[in-house]
Amino acid sequence: MMTALSAKNKVEFIDGSIPEPQKSDRTYDAWRRCNNIVVSWIAHSISTQIRQSILWMDKAKEIWRDLKSRYSQGDLLRISDLQQEAASMKQGDLSVTEYFTKLRIVWDELENFRPDPVCSCTVRCTYSALTVISQRKLEDRAIQ
Repeated sequence: MMTALSAKNKVEFIDGSIPEPQKSDRTYDAWRRCNNIVVSWIAHSISTQIRQSILWMDKAKEIWRDLKSRYSQGDLLRISDLQQEAASMKQGDLSVTEYFTKLRIVWDELENFRPDPVCSCTVRCTYSALTVISQRKLEDRAIQ
């Protein structure tokens, strides 16, 4: 969904970075049309049962927040499964390329659930904690 919304330059409607303007604002009608498009895309990409629970919502940001709060709870379980899968994966009869590809798929999914943190300090950081975290992740992968 994020890829599709990004391709259409509409992610801002679910992350809240384009807030709803006042109804008197000249941009309100354009905002409403774009929001309705995103709401429609989301509604048509989920199951009928789930769709019925969001029909009363008319803002893409609210729908996204609701779905995320309901369905992202399984993330920790999935992260645990992926970590265990990566730790127990063996090359066996696979070629190096096949083995690395399988491992890379697991790493990429883990990265999706747990991306590296990004510094949001207003003053430039002098501590390199994020660099250390990133380096340790690379070392962990090399060990695997």
